[in-house]
Amino acid sequence: MSCSRNRLVGIVFALAATVVWSGNFIVARGLVDSVPPVTLALLRWTTALVVLLPFGGMSFIRSLTAVRSHWRYLALTALLGVTIFNTLIYMAAHHTSALNLSLIATTSPMFILLFARIFLGEAVSPTRLGGVVVAVLGVIVLITRGQVHRLLTLELSVGDLGMLAAAMLFGAYSILVRRMPRDVPQGAFLTTTFGLGALMLVPWAAWEWSAGGVELHVTGQLVGAVLYIGAGASLFSFWCWNRAVEHIGPSMAGAVYYSLPLFSGIEAVVFLGEPVCWAHFLSGVLILGGIWLATRQGSRP
Repeated sequence: MSCSRNRLVGIVFALAATVVWSGNFIVARGLVDSVPPVTLALLRWTTALVVLLPFGGMSFIRSLTAVRSHWRYLALTALLGVTIFNTLIYMAAHHTSALNLSLIATTSPMFILLFARIFLGEAVSPTRLGGVVVAVLGVIVLITRGQVHRLLTLELSVGDLGMLAAAMLFGAYSILVRRMPRDVPQGAFLTTTFGLGALMLVPWAAWEWSAGGVELHVTGQLVGAVLYIGAGASLFSFWCWNRAVEHIGPSMAGAVYYSLPLFSGIEAVVFLGEPVCWAHFLSGVLILGGIWLATRQGSRP
């Protein structure tokens, strides 16, 4: 596959993952008051594993020897990317505002860029760095609705710190994916990390139930939401993201990740009827322009 086509395929995979992840925020918003965070995370990854097993189970069995030899790497990847990362997001949503969460979430690509430079030795070209800066400006315009002075009124809380930790963990996960052993195929990798990640969530969820007296009311809306975040935001998106990192590396994939609040905003308008203002259009131009700068051929070091 040529370099240009390989880059295009990687960008498409990164965009696909980001689009579905953006819907995860819309769905999760409606579950905050009905499902506690760790339980929601366990339901999400258990669903993802069940859906994946018919496709990834055979790959896991065929690669069992390789999985055993790389169990430390797989366990660490599962702990960071599955057990803790998304659970922290769900927990943070209970303690901070949506504005704070949106702002802090955009630090993930910056952590990816930083970790890729430190651990993978990836150089950062001026064009890529400029693209990231433009995309960040677009995100800030979007989440502040053009009133940038609102950033001065933000106050950090426990939820803010939790979201910041989640952003760092996603950066670390993306670097680990780049180090994926060649003898562990995608199917086996996802099956193992989803299984280990869900297993490590069980005692955490059990503690949550014993401490909080959780009561779940199963409805069609809840089932549909769990299926979306399990099959879509977990299985499909993580598979696409891992493929994107394989094709274009974590730094360039991270630049595409800046489009997440743009897609979330579009979905909020379509599904939640939220109003549109000039800031949405300006931020869209800045985010897409920044992504173009950071991912075009000339941005490669």
